[in-house]
Amino acid sequence: MTRVTVEELNIYPLKSGRAIAKQSVRIGRTGFEWDRNWMTVDRTGKFLSQRTHPLLAQIVPEVSSDALVLNAPGRSALRVPHATEGAATGAAEGRPGAGSRVAVKVWDDPCEGVDQGDEASAWLTGFLSEAVRLVRVVSEPKRIANPKYAGSDSHSVAFSDGFPILVVNRASLEDLNTRMPEPVPMNRFRPNIVLGGLPAFAEDRIDSVRIGDVELRLVKPCTRCIITSTDQQTGERTTNPLPVLRTFRFDRALLGVTFGENAIVTTGVGASLEVGTEAVVTFET
Repeated sequence: MTRVTVEELNIYPLKSGRAIAKQSVRIGRTGFEWDRNWMTVDRTGKFLSQRTHPLLAQIVPEVSSDALVLNAPGRSALRVPHATEGAATGAAEGRPGAGSRVAVKVWDDPCEGVDQGDEASAWLTGFLSEAVRLVRVVSEPKRIANPKYAGSDSHSVAFSDGFPILVVNRASLEDLNTRMPEPVPMNRFRPNIVLGGLPAFAEDRIDSVRIGDVELRLVKPCTRCIITSTDQQTGERTTNPLPVLRTFRFDRALLGVTFGENAIVTTGVGASLEVGTEAVVTFET
């Protein structure tokens, strides 16, 4: 039997910002600890992503015990303390201030965020050349993964597109790259977990993955967009894998190209995952 292992663990503290590779990750109620806990929004509260703002790929986050730190070319580091939710402070009249809850939207999901203040807004506005605010996920998010796929039990999500965790198979990328005019790296697909040891696209048939004390259920193929053509260092649009994927990975039911699987956590909140750990895979019958 092939040994399946965890090859990569990644978190994305700022939605559509640069990934942070981790050797160990703790599982929280909304997926990986710190993953998609912050988000940039426009004047209406709608989320920004690399689909429309590829320069977000140049923003490099760090998370410490007391702050989120953002770095970007040509700008001094921005330190955003882990502020407690509460009354707004330091806001101009008619605008939210640090600590205030504000209405935001991820796709069609209305939800709440905690405004991170005018300094963070000015820093991101200057870098993106557009008036934006930075928000953090609320302490008890009410947004849940789509029950059509995730089931009747409520699975909380932070600011990810729709599900807590994204699982990708190393062999699937290798197969794709044999068909590409030039290879694309794994980071184009922005996975949380990369598995090694499986045949290409075996993830399509996986029901669950147990990694130590954590069990994940793979619930929905991940449909792909223009972000897969974005260089995750420069934010430039380069080699686009979508036309090649469309020739053999188009899902008629989802009306999109798929690569990787969205997952929910069924057991193991509070436990940790480690790179190199063996994964026990159960396939659909």
